Amino acid sequence: MASWLTVGANFSTLIGGAESLPPLLVERTWNGTKYGCKCYLGDECWPNASSWAELNSTVGGNLLVNIPPGASCHNSFEGPLGTVSTYDAAACAEATVMWSDELWAVEKPAAALWTYFTNDTCRPTDNPAEPCTLGFYGVYVIEAQSRDHIKAGVDFARENNLRLIIRNTGHDFIGRSTGWGSLVINTHSFQDVEFTTEYSGPGNYIGGAVTIGAGVQGRALFTRANAQNPPVTVITGECPTVGVAGGLVQGGGHGPLTPHYGLTADSALSFEVLTADGRYLTANSEENPDLFWALKGGGPSAFAVVLSVTLKTFPEQKAAGVTVMINSTLTNNTDLFWDGVKSFHKYSNRFVAAGLYVYFELAPLRLHIQPFVGVGKTSTEMESILQPMFDEFKAKGIPYDTASKDFDTLFDLYMDLFEGETAGTSDLTGGWLFTHQDVEENNDGIIEAFKTVLSPREDLKDQGFIIGHLWDAGLNMPVSNSATNPRFRRSTDFAIVALPVPDGATWAQKQDLQHVLTNIQGAAMKKAGPNGCAYVNEGDPYQPDWQDHFWGPEYPKLLEIRKNWDPHGVFYAISTPGTEDWEVIEYGTRLCRKL
Repeated sequence: MASWLTVGANFSTLIGGAESLPPLLVERTWNGTKYGCKCYLGDECWPNASSWAELNSTVGGNLLVNIPPGASCHNSFEGPLGTVSTYDAAACAEATVMWSDELWAVEKPAAALWTYFTNDTCRPTDNPAEPCTLGFYGVYVIEAQSRDHIKAGVDFARENNLRLIIRNTGHDFIGRSTGWGSLVINTHSFQDVEFTTEYSGPGNYIGGAVTIGAGVQGRALFTRANAQNPPVTVITGECPTVGVAGGLVQGGGHGPLTPHYGLTADSALSFEVLTADGRYLTANSEENPDLFWALKGGGPSAFAVVLSVTLKTFPEQKAAGVTVMINSTLTNNTDLFWDGVKSFHKYSNRFVAAGLYVYFELAPLRLHIQPFVGVGKTSTEMESILQPMFDEFKAKGIPYDTASKDFDTLFDLYMDLFEGETAGTSDLTGGWLFTHQDVEENNDGIIEAFKTVLSPREDLKDQGFIIGHLWDAGLNMPVSNSATNPRFRRSTDFAIVALPVPDGATWAQKQDLQHVLTNIQGAAMKKAGPNGCAYVNEGDPYQPDWQDHFWGPEYPKLLEIRKNWDPHGVFYAISTPGTEDWEVIEYGTRLCRKL
C-alpha cells in the first residue's frame, strides 16, 4: 500500500512560499529513488464515485469518461473504470477516414492531434478483436461550457491532488494536452470573439484589438478578422488548428506577421485567467503585472488557466507569395540537391532582413518552400529579393520549380498558399533556432546538421525531417516586451526536427529514439548554431539545460513568479518553469516529485 506524505522544505524551496497547505502526495519508489506522486485510480486518495458524481453535477453534466477516438473500431474499450462495448461500423469508418484530419481531432473531448504521447494503444483498425486501452490519456474529461466549470475542475484537482491537464485544441507536439490517469479540462467551447477599433485598456497602446476565448483557433480568428470593416489581421501561427489563447501565446507564438510586429506574446494586452487557487483575475500591465508578463511566452499550463486574451490587431495589407520546389521529380543527384538547400539557406539572412516569413519542409530529396511571404510587397519586389538565390541555382545547374502570386490581403495568401498539416501521426519532436550570426558564420555547418537530422544513424537513414520557419522577431521589435528568450530577436531560422516512431514500438525502442532526437539530431543542430535557442512549443522537452535553451536570462524571474502563483504544482506541463523536480515515472505514467 502506498504511504502518504506532505511536501516538505525541499519542495517549498523549489516551488513554494504560499501560505496554503501543501498537497498530500503518494509515496512511491521507482528505480531506487523515492517520489511523492499525484493521486491516481487505485490509490486510497482517489475520489470515490459520489465525489465524481458531485463534480459532474457541479459542471452541469459535462464530466465524461474518456474513451479514445479510435475505440469505435474495436469490439471493446478496456478502460481503467471497466470494459465497455465500443464497436460501431459507421463511426469506425469515419475515424479511419478522418484520423489524419486536424479539425476532426480537435473536436474530440481529449484527443491529441499527434499521438506519440498517448502511447498509441487504441488506433483505428480493420481488426475489431485488437485490444483498445486508455494508454496515456486522462481518465475523465470536463467539457467546460462556462468559466465556473473550469474553476470546479481546477478546485477538484487541487483538493484531491490529481494530475490536471488543460486542453483547448490538442494541437501540441510534446504531450502537454494529455497525461496518464489525469483529469482533463477541455476549454474548446470558449469561442467568443470581440473586436474593437479603439483599445481603451491600460498601457500605452492605441489601436485596434480583439478579445478571444480560450478555444479560438488560428484560421477561425484570421477569418473573423478579415470579415471586419475594414479588414484587420492578427499575429497567429500558420497552422489552422493552433489554439491562439492557449499554448500559442503562452509559449511565444510565431507566424507570418512576426517580421512586422513580433511574436503573438508581444501583442498581448490583457488576460482573464483562473489561478491555481481558484481565483478569477485580470492580468495586464496594471493588474497583476508579474503574471501578465509570465503569461506572455513564459510557458503553457504553468501559471494560470487562460480564459480569454486580448490581442492587438493590425490593418490588413496586400501580400505576395512565392513557392520554390527542388525534389526527386527534378533531380535524383543527392549532391546537387544539397547544393540547392545550401544556396537557399545561404540567403536566409537576406530574406528575413527584407521582412519575409518563409515556411519550408525538408526531407530526403525534397525541399518544399511554400510559401515565401511578403506582407505589403508585390511579386515584383519578391522577385528582386529572391533573385540572388535564383541566380545561384542557375549557376550551379540546380533544377527547381517556382511560382509567384499577388494577393489583396495576407488572409487571401494564407488561405491559398498555406497547406494543412496531417494529424494522427506518431513522432518525436525537437527544434532549434539559428541566429543571423549562425547563418553568417556557419551556413555550411547548418546544412551538415540538416543532413544529420534526416539520417541520424545508419539504421535510421532518411527517416528524419525538418519543418523550417524563416523569420526575424526582432526586425521591428528589437526589444521584447514578453517573457520569451531574447535570442528570438536575432532569429533567422527556427527549424522543427521530427523523427517518426514506428507502430508498436517498445519502451526500449522509444527510449532509443528519444536518445537519437536529443543526442544526435538535436546535438548536431546546437553545435551548428551555438548562438541559438529552443522554442518551448516546438522543442525537445527532454534536452539538457532546457531552462536556458527555452528562456535564457528570463528563466530565474519566471521561476520566482511560478513559486508565487502556483506554489504546490497544481498545473504541470513538461519542461516549464518550476518543474525541475517533477518527473513522469513508471514507464510514462505517474507524475511524481523526487523526494
